[in-house]
Amino acid sequence: MVSHSTVVILDYGSQYTQLIARRVREIGIYSRILPADVQLGRIQELSPRAVILSGGPASVYDDNAPGLPDGFLEYQGSCSVPTLGICYGMQLLAKLLGGKVERAQKREYGRMLIRPEPTSRLFEASWAKAVKPQSPWVVAVWMSHGDETSVVPQGFRISARSASGAVSAMESTDLMLFGLQYHPEVAHTDGGTEMLKHFLIGIAGIKPDWSVVSILDEQVAAVRAAAGHSSHVMCALSGGVDSAVAAVLVHRAIGDRLHCVFVDHGLLRHRERERVMDLFKQRLQLPVMCMDASVRFLSLLRGVTDPEEKRKIIGHEFISVFEEAAESLSAEIGHAPEFLVQGTLYPDVVESS
Repeated sequence: MVSHSTVVILDYGSQYTQLIARRVREIGIYSRILPADVQLGRIQELSPRAVILSGGPASVYDDNAPGLPDGFLEYQGSCSVPTLGICYGMQLLAKLLGGKVERAQKREYGRMLIRPEPTSRLFEASWAKAVKPQSPWVVAVWMSHGDETSVVPQGFRISARSASGAVSAMESTDLMLFGLQYHPEVAHTDGGTEMLKHFLIGIAGIKPDWSVVSILDEQVAAVRAAAGHSSHVMCALSGGVDSAVAAVLVHRAIGDRLHCVFVDHGLLRHRERERVMDLFKQRLQLPVMCMDASVRFLSLLRGVTDPEEKRKIIGHEFISVFEEAAESLSAEIGHAPEFLVQGTLYPDVVESS
């Protein structure tokens, strides 16, 4: 299986964290979002070629303000992993490394002008050539912060200032630590994507070798390798995107050794069962059987008004129906299926984390 370079994004609660991940992937580099309080070992498992610290609503001086994972700076320093702090992420680096962050006398929100230092690593010629800054050497960016870095840590240089004189970017090329007070991931920032590209490719030296097409091929290959040449696989199809995409991928890998089950629990929309089965069988060419358990579900739910009790009844009965389908399949193929398909959308992964 092909291994791509990974960028880890630590999430500090910014409304833009998902957008950072999207921008990185649009550049052609694989990204993973992890919660800010993740254990260092989880980051090390991914062997990131770069780390991005997102923005967030907190102040670095708030009680219980989120910090870096224990041991992160030691790990980052020992491996020289290029790390970019955005907004809160920059202020966090500044505070932890001995700089000073304080409440700004003039808060900056919205589209603002900054004046970069053209000799800095962040705003060097390759970035400037792509962005073509306004004359005299100013760039419009998107700000959203009430605190500011008033003193950068020892060994850092100021890479840009805003029109009010506030620090808008800082860097230490020796430590491979960089900070942007503004949000390069949003469309309102001129050259924002170019900045992320410059950091990841120009500074971190990552090769942009990831794409949606390549990861689809890799997942099909991974399923094929796991299932082998003879294993059978079951999949519960709900009609939703997550299970349907998972089923299509597995079917592409192992063909009709995949056995899909669609349960009609009696709570579907008008003619939804017919539409879903037509989609699965005729359009997606999936091997699927329909279990009509509508009478069973509705009988169990009769008179129940508590939503949580309903949820438990539906979940329990669904498992019972699915087990019956598995028994029927086992009798048909002569043995129990070896694998179960579980489809999960990325937002569910983020929510579960």
